[in-house]
Amino acid sequence: MSVSIGLLIPFLGTTLGAACVFVLKDKLEDSVQKLLLGFASGVMIAASVWSLIIPALDESQYLGRFAFVPAAVGIVLGMAFLFLLDVIIPHMHIDASSPEGPHSQLKKTTMLCLAVTLHNIPEGMAVGVVFASFLSGAKTISLIDAFALAIGIAIQNFPEGAIISLPLAGDGNGKLKAFFYGMLSGIVEPIAGLLSILLISFIVPFMPYLLSFAAGAMLYVVVEELIPEASSGTHSNNGTIGFGVGFILMMILDVALS
Repeated sequence: MSVSIGLLIPFLGTTLGAACVFVLKDKLEDSVQKLLLGFASGVMIAASVWSLIIPALDESQYLGRFAFVPAAVGIVLGMAFLFLLDVIIPHMHIDASSPEGPHSQLKKTTMLCLAVTLHNIPEGMAVGVVFASFLSGAKTISLIDAFALAIGIAIQNFPEGAIISLPLAGDGNGKLKAFFYGMLSGIVEPIAGLLSILLISFIVPFMPYLLSFAAGAMLYVVVEELIPEASSGTHSNNGTIGFGVGFILMMILDVALS
């Protein structure tokens, strides 16, 4: 039961954020949006380091001076995986003038949701792998550690849900439809997390690789998407401030609750 709740916590964050469409009239101001994007970047990088990469290194100590190998390989594979998804899936970022990926006849609304879904995949994987690691009996990750990561992801998912739903409502989609699309963009997280846990009997021997794989995927999203969006144009300092707040908050959650 506790694991099921843990998997749903990030999705709840996205859903609550998407619900902002019912209480806010217009899309977020550019300065606020950059602050929130920076915040999400900080949370994801801190989570990658404390919740994923460090446990992966700890799990690999038996390799001695080569303990870095599983983490390094996993990060490379995780970044390559997200790069592949970025190339083969048509999507469009908020405020972008043109879509990315292969040419498609998909509606703008759909491609906006696909863009958010893309970077929700590694977040769901991260939560799932951490809970799977706990269930496997790994000494480096406790249930509280897993919940700390889930809560941190949920906190940064809240503004993401608002960032996707508010512009959709402003484009004439209606509040209910905009909320639905915003919520739907986060459903991939518990699905990805559940798949990780269902495969636990196969992934236990490769846990350090999978932990760092999820970290690499999240790092790709941050560097390729979130930071550029937070630092472009005016109010880029807001993105930097948000990054610092998000990084520190996630670090506190991971260290204080462990």
